[in-house]
Amino acid sequence: MPLRSHYDRDIVRLAVPALGALAAEPLYLLADTAMVGHLGTDQLAALAIAATLLSGAFTLFNFLTYGTTAQVARYHGAGEEVVAGRIAAQALWLSTGIGVLLTALLAGLAVPLVDLVGGDGNVGELAVMYLRIGSLGLPFALIALAGQGFLRGVSDLRTPLVIVVVANAVNVLLNVVFIYGFGWGLAGSAWATVVSQAGMGAAFVRALLAAPADSRRPSLARMRPLARIGGEIFVRTAALYGSFLVASAVLARVGKDSLAAHQIAFQLFVFLALVLDAIAIAGQVIVGSTLGAGDAEAAHSAARRMIEWAVAAGAVFGLMMLALIDVLPRAFTSDPAVIDRAQEIWPLFALMQPANGAVFALDGILIGAGDTRFLMFGMLAAALGVFVPVALLSLALDWGIVGVWAGLVGLIGVRLVTCAWRFSSRRWALVGAPRH
Repeated sequence: MPLRSHYDRDIVRLAVPALGALAAEPLYLLADTAMVGHLGTDQLAALAIAATLLSGAFTLFNFLTYGTTAQVARYHGAGEEVVAGRIAAQALWLSTGIGVLLTALLAGLAVPLVDLVGGDGNVGELAVMYLRIGSLGLPFALIALAGQGFLRGVSDLRTPLVIVVVANAVNVLLNVVFIYGFGWGLAGSAWATVVSQAGMGAAFVRALLAAPADSRRPSLARMRPLARIGGEIFVRTAALYGSFLVASAVLARVGKDSLAAHQIAFQLFVFLALVLDAIAIAGQVIVGSTLGAGDAEAAHSAARRMIEWAVAAGAVFGLMMLALIDVLPRAFTSDPAVIDRAQEIWPLFALMQPANGAVFALDGILIGAGDTRFLMFGMLAAALGVFVPVALLSLALDWGIVGVWAGLVGLIGVRLVTCAWRFSSRRWALVGAPRH
């Protein structure tokens, strides 16, 4: 990797605030969990169930961010700011509609959903209560996703950082007031989240409506390109999310020690992914805008530099994880059996990090180029063709946690090969803004 490139400043300028915005959410969740944890074990277990359902819905619809970024960056790069503003308005309508529908579904199906996840008795009742209250914030949360996508597309990553950090700080403050000051308990935590999400959504509505546009009326025809890209990203995300659910389901049947060890490695995987995802976001913005400006060669050169950055970051993470093989598992548990299972998969977990870096960067590059259909089919092939069969064989042939994580390495490997082939083909590097 060359020591310096003229693209480095742009990558850092975009990736650092993106990382800050990405890190704000898990840091808030840690604070929220700590406060609810002091209410009692039932409340904490209920929060875990409800938060899993709410965050799952939130994650599956992150295409509202990525799809909007890809479209807006193209038009911004081409200098067509009015068209970019028109997309901002359609993204607002689309996110609002999906959010209202999700609220109705989660509130109406709260009892069977909580039962499905395994909540019963007092824990189940508390989880249903939290889910019904928390679902009220989903329209605002999805509007925030669309707002972040638009602002990223016009290369403004500072505003989303400020809004998200302020909203999460308000959330923590309201948790203290509602839980302890008003004595609302777990319901107070849910209402604190809804109120802070409403404020965050309002701030992003203002940003979306501030964009220049010749029309802000809802239009199915104008939403269609956004919905198409969004649908393809949705399938890709669902396939990845489903793979992790399969991994947990298989390991739950292997044994609680293996499941606990998997949870440790997976949470670290998610944490390290924040940095890699920040580089991927820079990739979406830079590639989308340079292609929109008609410069395919600059887009390719910048993309190569981002891949180098991401692989280097992944290599550093991998070396750190290998060096801490005797330390990190013990920071999460004192159970010798869980530590043994974690150390069995630790080399796989550590050594896959450079490949993770490349895959994350390639994801961002291809999303920025609007090549989402290829990403969808590539993820389906990796998940259904490699990971799921290996995971099921691990259960049938007693390969245990090592087999499941070998399957995850295979999933990343297939995605690396397919995305690298696509990148080298340059079929993604189509210049100019789409006709409108």
